Amino acid sequence: MKNAIDHLKMHQTYPATKADLVKTCNNMEDIDQEDKQWFIKTLPEGTYNSAKDVLSALA
Repeated sequence: MKNAIDHLKMHQTYPATKADLVKTCNNMEDIDQEDKQWFIKTLPEGTYNSAKDVLSALA
């Protein structure tokens, strides 16, 4: 999960929609497929203004 959080903080541009975030997630080779599927399933539709917003939506 740490790698995913680091990607959200350092490599994702904001604002970002769920579709933008899923695209970024799917391109991350250092995240296993199970974690990617959890992220896609768990993240609500919406537009996020920061990594903090994304993490709050996943909590």
